[in-house]
Amino acid sequence: MLIDTHTHISFSEFDADRELVIERALEADVGKMILVGTDLESSQNAIALAEQHPFLWATVGLHPHDAKDLDDDMLQALEKLADHPKVLAWGEVGIDLYYEHSTLKEQRHAFIAQIRLAKKKRLPLVVHTRDAWKETFDLLVDEGVQAHAEAHGAVFHCFTGDREIAERGIDLGFMISFSGIMTFKKAEALQEAAATIDLNKIVIETDAPYLAPQGKRGKRNEPAYVRFVAEKLAELRNVSYETIAEATSINAERLFRLP
Repeated sequence: MLIDTHTHISFSEFDADRELVIERALEADVGKMILVGTDLESSQNAIALAEQHPFLWATVGLHPHDAKDLDDDMLQALEKLADHPKVLAWGEVGIDLYYEHSTLKEQRHAFIAQIRLAKKKRLPLVVHTRDAWKETFDLLVDEGVQAHAEAHGAVFHCFTGDREIAERGIDLGFMISFSGIMTFKKAEALQEAAATIDLNKIVIETDAPYLAPQGKRGKRNEPAYVRFVAEKLAELRNVSYETIAEATSINAERLFRLP
């Protein structure tokens, strides 16, 4: 069995064929999927979809792109959603300086506020970071996230760093999640990290509908394609596909306390 630890199939891109997408995932042996919220509405939608299937779960959170929209009312609403029995993590949250749809100050404010709520709720933290490793690590250290990560879990979703950054994240108590980016031909540094870090610290994801893997690039991504990530990871580590499927699923179940 495979677990897609980060997907957005509750987004509108899947409105026309969502149930078929879910069927294809199950046929591809993707037995569990985590639907990730990026704002209040998408968090609500993720929960609503997760309620319909026993193999789906949800997260709540505000993406750094939308950090400028955060106010007390939204924080309170997200905190209330986090108590839902289908919610198993807080995120995706973090810092993204590639687009800077929100200022660094706004992103830091939203990230800190949500780290503190994740701690309050004792939920794993799902972190998004792009072109902001220094800023992200500095903030995580300042907020004392290591103790929370070690006790309740944390993951760098859609990891795009190198081996050194991955090891630093692991030292901070984080797991590392690899997506279809790892299958791209020019992703040498990322592939080196995937090949060498502790397998017990690795989970896999699609980030669907984004970042379809090699061979599917240019198409809408979907949870069934997490198999391509597992196959590439097996190739890089020179182990069987079954070894990767079992290890990453066990890791995901441990990280998110999945049944």
